[in-house]
Amino acid sequence: ITQNNLTMKLAVAALCATSAAAFAPSQVPAARSTELKMSLKEDLGKAAVAAAFGLAVAAGPAQAITKSELNQLSYLQVKGTGLANRCPEVVGEDTITPKAGQKLTEMCIEPKAWAVEEEIGKAGKTEKKFVNSKVMTRQTYTLDGIEGPISTDGGKLVFTEKEGIDYAPTTIQLPGGERVPFLFTVKDLVAKGNGPAFKPGFQMGGDFNTPSYRTGLFLDPKGRGGTTGYDMAVALPGLQSGEEGDEELFKENNKTFDVTQGRIEMEVNKVKAEESEIGGVFVATQLGDTDMGSKVPKKILTKGIFYARVD
Repeated sequence: ITQNNLTMKLAVAALCATSAAAFAPSQVPAARSTELKMSLKEDLGKAAVAAAFGLAVAAGPAQAITKSELNQLSYLQVKGTGLANRCPEVVGEDTITPKAGQKLTEMCIEPKAWAVEEEIGKAGKTEKKFVNSKVMTRQTYTLDGIEGPISTDGGKLVFTEKEGIDYAPTTIQLPGGERVPFLFTVKDLVAKGNGPAFKPGFQMGGDFNTPSYRTGLFLDPKGRGGTTGYDMAVALPGLQSGEEGDEELFKENNKTFDVTQGRIEMEVNKVKAEESEIGGVFVATQLGDTDMGSKVPKKILTKGIFYARVD
């Protein structure tokens, strides 16, 4: 066994020896204390975002799993470890000024925490608050391979998302047991920055489209769908006559493909000019599943880390 192979085997063994909890989606590893103390009390207004980013703490460089280290691992070395669902982290505090024609590639967006807006009753009053939730989806909720061109507008950078694995069906669970499905995505994102260069403290954000969690070919338990299946519940024809008494089942029978809008705010806190890499934290808000138009969607807040390369 060569010295290089021995070194690699020892590195992989060290990664795999970490407890399974290190890759649990609902927890952040204690050894890699990536604290994202972003406020859940406010929406993504400017003041709330500034406060959220101001409290974000990145993982220490000593524990970072970089892109170059991940690239050295084979499929079998990654399989079953949870590394495929994680974004690389960047070590460095350099500055990258994109040139004309360059773009962001290999963008990875990894959620670390989720919250759902709920109405909380207290002293005879109700108010809306974000309630911490845990993810129920297996480790397939990270977006990866996202890319798009970088342009400038008034001397400030603008990133336009064009392609990649830019959506991930995800389900989270509230403390009471209710499960909330949603399509985590950044489709058609246009993120406008606050400066001409990527450096620690650089912020960018913008709106994106959130397609329906279900597609037109999905059939509900009664066999009804958007583009196929029955147009009503066959066992209840008397309640679906198109006349009075039809309202109760109207939304269930008339499926819609709802496209809603979300917003994401990102802040760069690490830049490595040698590898053209940037990394940082994000906060995103979007609406959950409408069950194809039959129910009111819940507002979901997601926070985590991101990685990208400037090519």
